[in-house]
Amino acid sequence: MSLPRPLHAVIAAAASAAAIVGAVALGPAHLASAAPAQDLPSVDQLRSALLTAADLGPDFTEAAPSQSPGPDGSQSPDPNETPSPVSGCDALSALVNMHAAQPGLANPRAETELDGPDGNPMVTEALAAEAPDRLAADFNSVADALRSCHTITFNAGIGDTVTFAVTPVTLGDRQDAPAVRLDGTLDGVQLNAFIGIERFGTVAMAFGYFQREGASAQTASMQYRTAVAKVERTLGTTAGSTTPPTVVATTQGMRV
Repeated sequence: MSLPRPLHAVIAAAASAAAIVGAVALGPAHLASAAPAQDLPSVDQLRSALLTAADLGPDFTEAAPSQSPGPDGSQSPDPNETPSPVSGCDALSALVNMHAAQPGLANPRAETELDGPDGNPMVTEALAAEAPDRLAADFNSVADALRSCHTITFNAGIGDTVTFAVTPVTLGDRQDAPAVRLDGTLDGVQLNAFIGIERFGTVAMAFGYFQREGASAQTASMQYRTAVAKVERTLGTTAGSTTPPTVVATTQGMRV
């Protein structure tokens, strides 16, 4: 059975939101130099820090990956699919489209999608590790792109587009953590999303919460806080910190 038309738009927005952390990890600074793997959390460690269905409740399930992960944990582009076009918010669109066009690189990265009943709501989270100075530059570029965004348009994947109004919000406990709320409609159905990014030393997180026929920020904020707390607990670092996690990969294994 085909998905409801508004859900296609939500999925298109979710895919682009997940690409935001890819834009952090694949920015120009990253292409110039990569940190030694032993100085960064491993892919497995990043995966262990991601939200799971058990973290969100019995109504959630983990979505099956639509693409095969590359050796760095990233998703390789499907040659049979065309990335959903994004327009508006020139700086943010450029970052998202750049990520969609590039293959995964060497730095560790992991992501997940968790769906509520019939895909509503949808939660996405992505974690990427990068050398501190590179991550700072790339993270700031994405943060500036979010702050300068007022409207953004996604292709719904079925010949329709949906334009979202973009409003800055605070999702978690840190007032300085960049986050935005997106509001739009398709075929008279209300679509709503929250996107936030956070830094944990050498790890960047992108979080997305997407819902249709609802506009409450309470659940999005609660789940964002759950995501932040799990990363802090698993990697041994704090949100907003420039200090690398205390759990990192080594050539001999893991150390704490």
